[in-house]
Amino acid sequence: MSEHTTPTGLWLYAVARGFDPAPLEDLRGVAGAPVRDVRVRDEDTREELSAVVSPVSLDEFGEQALRRNLEDLDWLSATARAHDAVVAAVSAAATAAVPLRLATVSFDEDRVRDLVTRNRAEFVTTLNALTGRTEWGVKVYTDPGRLAPASTTASAESSSGGAGAAYLRRRKAALSARETGEQVAAEHAERLHARLAGAAVADRRHPPQDPKLSGERAHMVLNGAYLVDDDRAAAFAELVRELDAEHDAVRVELTGPWPPYSFAAVGQAAERAPQQAEQP
Repeated sequence: MSEHTTPTGLWLYAVARGFDPAPLEDLRGVAGAPVRDVRVRDEDTREELSAVVSPVSLDEFGEQALRRNLEDLDWLSATARAHDAVVAAVSAAATAAVPLRLATVSFDEDRVRDLVTRNRAEFVTTLNALTGRTEWGVKVYTDPGRLAPASTTASAESSSGGAGAAYLRRRKAALSARETGEQVAAEHAERLHARLAGAAVADRRHPPQDPKLSGERAHMVLNGAYLVDDDRAAAFAELVRELDAEHDAVRVELTGPWPPYSFAAVGQAAERAPQQAEQP
């Protein structure tokens, strides 16, 4: 009577160049599994890239199971934290690293090598672009009401009429002031983004975060990511401080450094584990 063996696959975190695996010896990744690298050498250039992986059970991380588990917010949060921790460690231990999307799973090392080989040109192009550079985030928060011109509400106070009419005028003026403030805030965010982008080698604008998720009561008008030369990082941080000091009703917040998720388009179509697990 044969014993049942749980099929396993390999969870991929990143593809790196100049990777030193020593700092990751005690690191644990998704599902607490040990992390290792799969070396893939190009036969023509002899350049070696490292795909950083850890073993996972396909009972939990196969395609069908992932579809269920990705709807479990607690599971997703824990998995994302583990994934991000490994990506950050790989980025620190490599010349450059291309993060792979969450839930990129292959059957075995041969499939991992094939993935890297098929996408090698794109990986190399992206690694070249990321070398010596780091992603920084900038979030801009405003109070639209404080940005509205004072003249927007002045007419509501000076107009004649009864108490009901005065209330309606004040209500209309408040709505108009907020709309005007939001427009001013959006225009200000565009100016800030242009200045930040001018100090970076690449930029991405992400949708503003939901206040329920960010915990911020202020209105977010910019959620930007900027790829900055490492030797310009201090100057970029100083620019953020200058922008933050320009207006009392605007807060400019620098976050990072981050692994370059916003600038890693390669490998995002990487294969996941098939529906039917291969039999051992």
